[in-house]
Amino acid sequence: MVASVTSFGRSGVYDWLIQRVSAVVVGLYVLIMLGYFVSHPSLEYGDWVSFINSGAMRIASTLALLATLAHAWIGLWVITTDYLSNSFIRFSCQSACGVTAAIYLVWGVQILWSL
Repeated sequence: MVASVTSFGRSGVYDWLIQRVSAVVVGLYVLIMLGYFVSHPSLEYGDWVSFINSGAMRIASTLALLATLAHAWIGLWVITTDYLSNSFIRFSCQSACGVTAAIYLVWGVQILWSL
């Protein structure tokens, strides 16, 4: 059995499932945001701040951030393993993507939770 240490899930089936679930989470988040924008046509800064700083939206935004990063990591991992045959270049690209994702995660949590 061939196992890969760089994939997000334990196997291709788990990666497939994580990508599908993360796509649904991001899709629902986009629908929530669109619904809010449509229902508040004359949106003002105070309304936006109170909406985005509510506990439910902070949790939803954090979940959307995590789902986006998981989705992106799996997609980039698949692309790099399919198209980059040189193991050093592939590892370098995957490492750069992982570091960038970690930075975006920390930065996003800091912004969302005002840390």
